[in-house]
Order: sequence, then C-alpha cells, then structure tokens
Amino acid sequence: MADVYEKCSVIENECWELRLVTEEDAKDLVKVYRDKNALPFFNSDNCHGDNFYYRTEEQMHDVIKGWLWEYARKGFVRFAIIEKRSGEAIGTVELFNRVSEDSFNGYGILRLDVRSDYEREDVLSPILSLITEPAYTLFSCTMIATKAAIYAVERVEALKKAGFEKTDQCLVGHDGTTYRDYWVRKQTVRG
Repeated sequence: MADVYEKCSVIENECWELRLVTEEDAKDLVKVYRDKNALPFFNSDNCHGDNFYYRTEEQMHDVIKGWLWEYARKGFVRFAIIEKRSGEAIGTVELFNRVSEDSFNGYGILRLDVRSDYEREDVLSPILSLITEPAYTLFSCTMIATKAAIYAVERVEALKKAGFEKTDQCLVGHDGTTYRDYWVRKQTVRG
C-alpha cells in the first residue's frame, strides 16, 4: 500500500466513501461543525483549546486549509466521509500515528466527527468497519484508540461492534493534561 501522505487512499463500500478532505467540502462540513448537538461527541483532546465549533463557511475553509497543511507536513490525515446516496460530506475521520511518552505511543489515533443526525450506531458501525483495518497499515500501528464518553451511547455500541474495548489508560497531552474515555482495538492477525 502506498504511503498515505504521498497519495491518500480512497476507502469505500457501497454506501460510504472516505477520501482526503478538500476545500470544496466546506459547504457540507460547516453543517457538521456548527451543529451544537454534534459538538459533545467530537474529540478535541490535545488540540490547543480548539473545540471544533465553526459557524461560517469561511471559518470552515480556513480549518480545511489547516488540515491540508497538516497533511502536507505528515501530521495527520483528515478524511471526508461522503454518503454516496446524497453525495454529501456528513463528517470527517482524522487519523495519525501518535508519538508520545504515554501509553498511547505508536497508536493510531482516530477522531470521528459526524453531524448529530448521523450519530447513530447504524451509521457509525459501517464507517468504523470501513476505516479500522486499513488504518493499521496506512498509519503503521498495531493499536487504534478513539474517544467515546459514557453519554455517547450509540457510538459506544458501534465501537463494541467493531471490537474496541474501554481502557482506563489516560492519554497525556503535550501540556501534561490527562484525557479519559478512550477505547482501543488491537490489530487482529489473520493466519
């Protein structure tokens, strides 16, 4: 598989397509990131105080430019989640291999943001099943971690279905802040 930072893979099934975000996605993605009901489900841990709430298309354009800048410097990949039926971007998936001094060193960190009307197990499960296996190869990791608070009932169900398990380990931020509510999944070895 090619280096994800040289050529970003498009990962898809019959319902969903995950591809590198583009500035043209701003019109759809502002509906996600100004959705106050979706905001509590976003993982903004270790993001320098950004809570991922953007009210205008102009703000969204600026954020996407920042995500593409991070992609160019090999910081992370922000995939747009395209619902094939509507052709609309209904959210994003961020992935990167974390380098740290805590127990999450070398883990693939997965952030999954969707509009609140898509924060359902029947939507999240297929998206997780689409991205999880390729993520191990794309991001050179054997463990993936993602966040889901106790109130994220549908998300937790989707994570359980995808083979994630709740961990008591805390992610330690660059400033020493500890973050809880992580779920982890170990790569399954097929033999």
